[in-house]
Amino acid sequence: MSACSLHTVPAAPRVPIRVNGVTISRAMISHEVQNHAAPTPGAAWKAAALALVLREALSQEARRLGIQAEPAVDAEGRLETDEEAKMRALVEREAVVPEPTEQECQRYYERNLARFRSSDIYQASHILFAATKDNATAYELARFNALMALDMLRVEPDTFGELARVHSACPSGKLGGSLGQITAGQTTPEFERALLTMRAGEFSPAPVETRYGFHVIRLDRHVAGGTVPFEAVRKRVAEYLSEAVRRRAQAQYVARLLGQAKIEGIEVPTPGTFNVH
Repeated sequence: MSACSLHTVPAAPRVPIRVNGVTISRAMISHEVQNHAAPTPGAAWKAAALALVLREALSQEARRLGIQAEPAVDAEGRLETDEEAKMRALVEREAVVPEPTEQECQRYYERNLARFRSSDIYQASHILFAATKDNATAYELARFNALMALDMLRVEPDTFGELARVHSACPSGKLGGSLGQITAGQTTPEFERALLTMRAGEFSPAPVETRYGFHVIRLDRHVAGGTVPFEAVRKRVAEYLSEAVRRRAQAQYVARLLGQAKIEGIEVPTPGTFNVH
């Protein structure tokens, strides 16, 4: 077998693919394949065929019910075709989506409190003595200067801002070293771990080493995170549950529709992962 043959489209199935007697041609599947990324050509071919089976079933049902709809523009600015609009309108009409109750929203909130916790906020300042390990002499000099700065601050803590303006290699030096408010993930892991061990008003007990060099850190303020009240997230919870219910209802409707259709030439799996639109 030649190398190029590994990327050829699989041979057409012996039994034509049909949906209620309507044939899904090989040419249609070949054109659709480009829209379905898959680990193998065979998997992409099957995904394309299944997508066309679903669309054909939806299209037939929309015609049977006389569904009419105006094409809409999606989030990427693409305009639906008339057929796509009718299929969308069909699913929206037939897939019943009840609104979540207040009790359901409250129950979801209480079972997922970790999702509704605000992050800790740190207001911190630092003096950066920049250096990289590939220059051993400069690296050790930066460490020494950071240690000297810490010694000076233990004696005269009010000189932090001036030391930052004179010595810090960070642009924040112009602001007396102030980094403003920091939340999780906004600094390097080493810097963040240091903040977790400090109390407001303290300096880091030793220079904090990161890929940028050595930092002398002062924690100015710490506001502990907490659980956001239900009232503040009620709308977001309701929207999330509505979307989850909508997707489940659509999947169930599609499953019923395909279950009632006569499909030949391909095995149709549970259609929960199909893209209805």
